[in-house]
Amino acid sequence: MEHTSQAAHLENHGEGKKEIWRVTIILSVLTVIELALGFWMMGIENPSTRTAIKGVIIILMLAKAFYIVGYFMHLKHEIRNMIMTIVVPLLLFVWFITAFLYDGNSFRHLRNTYDPFKKERSEMKVEKKAESNEAKPEMKKAVE
Repeated sequence: MEHTSQAAHLENHGEGKKEIWRVTIILSVLTVIELALGFWMMGIENPSTRTAIKGVIIILMLAKAFYIVGYFMHLKHEIRNMIMTIVVPLLLFVWFITAFLYDGNSFRHLRNTYDPFKKERSEMKVEKKAESNEAKPEMKKAVE
């Protein structure tokens, strides 16, 4: 009985190494593709092409995250309920961040466009006051 379990262990051990090497090679290839796209994107001036490349990089990053979570955190072989307890809160967290950023941008845009005479303080230029050597009349009365 012990002989068969030892043989099964040796067979599974070889498959595990192959799987780890396969995942490592996949992650390395995805990383090299991301870097190549990132360096290529720096020379492109067209905004729509840059946005498309950024979208491809995000998709590649999500694929890498899937492999890392699935294989190195051992979630690939877990039961469905265990996976859902991790993935659903993560998706809600990403949704909250997206919603808050969208709402904040909407508020800033509404604040700046609702009243055409009001501008953001960061865009307003401050005028320098002319400094004079003479004291103000109120100050002279206070001194006397």
